[in-house]
Amino acid sequence: MLQNKILLVFFACFILVSCDSNSVYSTYKSVSNSSWHKDSIVSFKVNPPDSINAYNLFVNLRNTNAYKYNNLFLIVEMVFPHGKTIKDTLEYRMAEPSGKLLGEGYTDIKENKLWYKENVVFTETGEYTVNIQHAMRENGKVNGIVELEGITDIGFRIENQPIK
Repeated sequence: MLQNKILLVFFACFILVSCDSNSVYSTYKSVSNSSWHKDSIVSFKVNPPDSINAYNLFVNLRNTNAYKYNNLFLIVEMVFPHGKTIKDTLEYRMAEPSGKLLGEGYTDIKENKLWYKENVVFTETGEYTVNIQHAMRENGKVNGIVELEGITDIGFRIENQPIK
């Protein structure tokens, strides 16, 4: 009897944690050896659910304490089904001035949900491709950081617009 109650509580917790009513698409890709090479482009193929509703888009990122920078620069490119391309260079704050890493998580792995675009309507039907690449540089240096240490996973997420 006790075993059944424990199993029921575990199942209920699992259901509550895994429910996310806003999520339309969410996936991660791992970075080998927790080191993101400057020439490594992480790509996501997405087939949006419709061409009418507006969505919010996010870049998700998992990093460890080995990430030693206060910010993060990304180049995010969206390729539309009929060939149009939008490319953005984005900057995100990754740590407090004290050096404490931002993000969710109780272990040394932090998860960050970073805004990419708001109120996006996928006007073209078909497959979209989202490419993400880091663009980190050390102060005063022209060449980029070849191996960005401490990044373990890069993700992309599409959410329904919250009802107002």
